Amino acid sequence: MRAIITVVGKDMVGILAKISTVCAQHNVNVIEVSQSILQDMFCMIMLVDVSKCDIEFTAFAEGCRKLGDELHLSVNAMHEDIFNSMHRI
Repeated sequence: MRAIITVVGKDMVGILAKISTVCAQHNVNVIEVSQSILQDMFCMIMLVDVSKCDIEFTAFAEGCRKLGDELHLSVNAMHEDIFNSMHRI
């Protein structure tokens, strides 16, 4: 099963590393990353494989959100199907 992680907020050193560390801690494999800096705003979308995640997906998503809160970033993790449904025109 795949999921999408989005990260938006003020740019700072180590954002990608911190999000990737949370993924690695829970055996979530990063498949693809797209990121850009828009003036001083960091924007990232990660496609991840959560099929071997060692905790429930809802707990993983909540952990990502809490990390975002600590870093003053918006971090959201959602199943790929939900993401695709939300962004289908």
